[in-house]
Amino acid sequence: MVMHAAFFLLLGASLSRYLLRHPWAERSPWIIALSAVLALLYVLGPTLVPRATPRRPGPVAQQALGWLATVVAVWMTLVVLAPSFAWCAVPLFYTGLRTLSTRAAAGLVVLLTAFVVAAQLRLSDEGFDPNLVLAPPAVAAIATAVFVHAQRLTSRQRALIDDLLRTRRELAATERREGTLAERQRLAMELHDTVAQGLSSQQMLLQAADRTWESDPATARRHLRTAQSVAEHSLAEARRFVQDLAPADLADGEGLDAALRTLAAREGAGFRTDGAAAVLPDRVQSALLRIAQGALANVREHAGATSAALTLSYLGDQVVLDVADDGRGFAPVATERPGVRGHGLPAIRARVEQLGGTLTIESAPGEGTVLSAAIPLEPSDEP
Repeated sequence: MVMHAAFFLLLGASLSRYLLRHPWAERSPWIIALSAVLALLYVLGPTLVPRATPRRPGPVAQQALGWLATVVAVWMTLVVLAPSFAWCAVPLFYTGLRTLSTRAAAGLVVLLTAFVVAAQLRLSDEGFDPNLVLAPPAVAAIATAVFVHAQRLTSRQRALIDDLLRTRRELAATERREGTLAERQRLAMELHDTVAQGLSSQQMLLQAADRTWESDPATARRHLRTAQSVAEHSLAEARRFVQDLAPADLADGEGLDAALRTLAAREGAGFRTDGAAAVLPDRVQSALLRIAQGALANVREHAGATSAALTLSYLGDQVVLDVADDGRGFAPVATERPGVRGHGLPAIRARVEQLGGTLTIESAPGEGTVLSAAIPLEPSDEP
């Protein structure tokens, strides 16, 4: 906009100077007509050739070159007829630099500068003046340097913006991948703690019923009824899992203590609480119940234990869940090595870490196992 305003200001000043010096000379109609044509061409340029640039091949670039050649030709004719129009070349410098390639633009600047020098010498009444020869090239050099510097800054800014956009896209893609992996981990833990455990219990009960079907029908029917109860509970868990709700044992709103007591009774384990009960956030209650389910599932499937017990301790600034059994035990360090398969302990550890807690496992081969999950509580979580 500044260059456009400067062009029309210089064109108007040049025409005014000519008419003041030559009120109505023989050339005046031609000068006025060519000035009007030049102004009209300059105004219609952006409309006739939108976003024209030689770096974009095709009809648009050809139209831009044709338009610029016409403007320069009209201006040169004006300068030949009236040297006063010479300084209209300055805005044309920027037009050429913006429209042409670097080499072609440099040639155009040299040509325009030569016309300006010749016009200034024609206007001089004092003979040869070195300033008239040196000033136009200096102005042209400064204009070219300013434009090239601005173009370089624009290119760098465009490159930085492109890098920023690319980085944002990559970051968004990374966040989506991390979100997908986190959701997969959550699904794996939920499936392990609900569907997989229910199916495992049903399998064991059905196998027991099959073994005693003929020798002890009453016991077999009892196993079948228990398997049916487990199936109903697992179905409820699966439905709530699909809806992303709390565990079914917490659905009645009686709290974590009652849910753990129900779970322990269903698994044939003991349960007790220590300390003054605190109001726990829903996510802590759900996580501790899932941890208890996963730990008892490990006891049932791997420990070979004769008894197990759950202990929920309220310690003021934290709540601790202990799961103890008198099974065969194991070496805890071995389960932490990379490559060790299984979902039980990794899922429990992930749940504890998500809540900022710590997981401790005390065990040794033949000496049973005690799993302890400690979850910190915010002051607002306490009664």
